[in-house]
Amino acid sequence: MATEVKAREYKGLGREELAGIYRTMYLSRRIDDKEMQLKGQNKIFFQISGAGHEAVLVAAGLAMKTGYDWFYTYYRDRALCLQLGVTPTEMLLAAVGAEEDPSSHGRQMPSHWGHKKFNIVSSSSPTGTQFLQAVGAAEASYRGGLSEEIKQHVAGFKGDEIVYCSAGDGTTSEGEFWEALNTASNLKLPVLFLIEDNGYAISVPVEVQTAGGDVSRLVEGFPDLFIQRCDGTDPVESLETLRKAVEYCRQRKGPALVHAKVIRPYSHSLSDDEKLYRPDEERTSDAERDPVKRFGALLVEEGLLTQEEIQKIKDAVDREVNEAADAALAAHQPAPESATLYVYSPDVDPTSKEFDTEEGAEVSGNAGTMVDLINRCLHEEMARDSRVVVFGEDVADCSREQNLDKVKGKGGVFKVTANLQRKFGAARVFNSPLAEANIVGRAIGMATRGLKPVVEIQFFDYIWPAYHQIRNELALMRWRSGNEWSCPVVIRCPVGGYLKGGAVYHSQSGDTLFTHIPGLRVVYPSNALDANGLLRTAIRCDDPVLFLEHKHLYRQAYNKSQYPEDGFCIPFGKAKVVREGTDLTIITYGALVQRSLVAAKNAEQQQGINAEVIDLRTLAPYDWERVAESVRKTNKVIVAHEDTRTHGFGAEIAARISEELFEYLDAPVRRVAALDTFVAYAPQVEDAILPQVEDVYRAITELYSY
Repeated sequence: MATEVKAREYKGLGREELAGIYRTMYLSRRIDDKEMQLKGQNKIFFQISGAGHEAVLVAAGLAMKTGYDWFYTYYRDRALCLQLGVTPTEMLLAAVGAEEDPSSHGRQMPSHWGHKKFNIVSSSSPTGTQFLQAVGAAEASYRGGLSEEIKQHVAGFKGDEIVYCSAGDGTTSEGEFWEALNTASNLKLPVLFLIEDNGYAISVPVEVQTAGGDVSRLVEGFPDLFIQRCDGTDPVESLETLRKAVEYCRQRKGPALVHAKVIRPYSHSLSDDEKLYRPDEERTSDAERDPVKRFGALLVEEGLLTQEEIQKIKDAVDREVNEAADAALAAHQPAPESATLYVYSPDVDPTSKEFDTEEGAEVSGNAGTMVDLINRCLHEEMARDSRVVVFGEDVADCSREQNLDKVKGKGGVFKVTANLQRKFGAARVFNSPLAEANIVGRAIGMATRGLKPVVEIQFFDYIWPAYHQIRNELALMRWRSGNEWSCPVVIRCPVGGYLKGGAVYHSQSGDTLFTHIPGLRVVYPSNALDANGLLRTAIRCDDPVLFLEHKHLYRQAYNKSQYPEDGFCIPFGKAKVVREGTDLTIITYGALVQRSLVAAKNAEQQQGINAEVIDLRTLAPYDWERVAESVRKTNKVIVAHEDTRTHGFGAEIAARISEELFEYLDAPVRRVAALDTFVAYAPQVEDAILPQVEDVYRAITELYSY
């Protein structure tokens, strides 16, 4: 190595720069060692090291611009973060779970990097979720370059900034890695993928993880992807390689992938024991390639530093790390009552009066369907706010813009996004690949950079590939970073049955699985006017929103409305009494609103029963005050919804009524819901599975006579 480096003349690096590289590498290793010591003393609770990766990561920090470029890291990236400016004290604040920890304020494990000052976006434990987010962050720059109105909203837009995204080789087995490469290459996005290959994913070796044992060989077919390989234990070679990749991305030629071979001299984490699966000779061989030891020895051998100077660096670093540990251990811990802070935005409250323009709202024009009023809202909000971008499968009028004058245009499979591309252009309205995680992951990255993505998942039944991004990333970003980062994305999604032929994969509900996620707003309108007002609130609020649009309700005549004025909003958490009554209360939403109204009318005509019907309109949050007020009045309750009965949303309402309003009840809470099965294709079977008017009517009459 010494001869090779000398022959390359250190690629223009001087004595001080080489000493600085060594210092950061050694500092990274010593922080790892200090954390291990603290873990052994039960002063911290988890440790995962970046040992063996230091050389390529210091090189990455030198090749890129701190506070200028954007960074999506993974847990081995300690040396990169040090090079970018994160301090040892800040790292150890994370290790002890201190409130002052800038990455998460004590909410995440250590080595889950994040730092607003240096554009290090909050990272998480799920491996691979960062790939698509990094692509979205780079795409924000790309779209800013296409449109002046977008550019003004993109945080940190410089025109040549790039996005760094790192992972271990094991993480390239995730499908989202391939989705990210596909989109980055297709749009020629400035993303630098650094694959830090230490040969193992915990205990699974690379040849088991990766076909052929070499991921960079597998990706050679991606167009415009600049692929480089290097010895990641050699900082000089790594820096030379990374500078080429950075320059390629900065020139907007496309994405780059650097495959760096590194080592892992320690176990995966302190929860792992590598001696159980790695033989001694293999571990000894890795130790001989230790980048910190080898580079220090090289500097002495080459006469760049003396042994005494090396020792002086070590002594100074050791003091710095010890002082940092003392400061971290003395730091304030988060207060227990802080637990619920930043689940949602502290600045914009979509349940507030600010969003309530419903009373006295004027409507005009011909009555429109739910599709019409959602489409109108999207047009108005895109005109009002140039941060808004709309994308998903088939949402554009025509991806091949040269054909727009020749065709009517698609505008979504239900025509909800019709003419948006014609009006606002392909920089703001565009189609995505058929990949749901790709849609949501990219949206998160764009929102992190300041845009307002309103994306469509074509059918609720296909949302599940995106559930990982929704649950672990979208809904969690603000809370896990202690309000340092947020990603207010709106996900529009057609949902539900009653289609006659929709069958298993076009008719399902499942709203309960999303109302269970803290940080995610869930909205479910039952009519055109509500859909318009609630969607506007969703777009204008600062939280992620799942906006469920019932397909059966899209074009029903009974839920049509004239058009409200621009600016019409309905706040979240405000239910609506759609039928006044005194004998019992029906709490419902979605397609069951109309069925409940019909059943209530029939019960009054045939049995003289006066039922009140409440449309919740939003499920997270829901209007408990309106529910409680009605229960106190009628003393009998039915909860009706389309999702399955067992573990359905009605169970939450029923349980809370029983817990908080038991003394007002004259009968048990009754639930009307779908059977605990799937929606069938045959119409008569679908009718038996989903709750019908007759089911609600039967519940009304039986509960009334209890």
